Amino acid sequence: MGEGDRDAQRLNRRIGIIYLAFSAIFFIIAALFIHLFIAMSPLEIIAVIISVIGVTLTVKRNMWCWWFNFAAFVLYAYLFYEFKLYGETILQFFFIVVNFYGFYHWFKGKQQDHEIRIEPIAKKTVIFQMLLAALGGLIFGLTLKHFTYAAVPMLDSQLAAFSLLATYWTSRKHIATWVLWIVVDIVYVGMFIYKDLFLTAGLYAAFVGLAAFGWWQWEQVKKKQAHSHFKGV
Repeated sequence: MGEGDRDAQRLNRRIGIIYLAFSAIFFIIAALFIHLFIAMSPLEIIAVIISVIGVTLTVKRNMWCWWFNFAAFVLYAYLFYEFKLYGETILQFFFIVVNFYGFYHWFKGKQQDHEIRIEPIAKKTVIFQMLLAALGGLIFGLTLKHFTYAAVPMLDSQLAAFSLLATYWTSRKHIATWVLWIVVDIVYVGMFIYKDLFLTAGLYAAFVGLAAFGWWQWEQVKKKQAHSHFKGV
């Protein structure tokens, strides 16, 4: 590895640390502000903190992300049930299943490659899986609408379906996961504001920024891995 490559790596690490530090400061200030003016559940605060840690570790491709995400899924399953977001409640249990699959897939890949490698995904696969998610979301939404008292069944179900797809893409280490998360999280912000879950809305607004950073970070890793592979050929 040349001196230029090492300098680029050091610069990327510094940018990442600065970004995450500013994100943490923003979240602390936002949480204090909301705590002063809006009544919120202690459970929501804990879930928010754990979720931020989980996503941050995912961006950094750290195996511990799966355990923090697991804890967040359990907490949010209870929280969403209390607010009658049944689609999101059920989604958390699917998340838990995909979470353990993701841990296994990352762990297996790390044993083989000694790192978490970014994997490509074909455009045809992206289109097919997104259409499948939309169809699944429609069926789920109709079920919620006719058999539950869900507050926003169709929106809830579509967000659930595409969130599950994004989580699956994360487990497969596809960069496309961050693009999908950006879109999904923006819509989530509006839904949680509508449901008066203001801190969670703030969490998902921060997730938009983290997803954008994750997209950039994984692109840098992909270029580094491609460069290393080229040099090794």
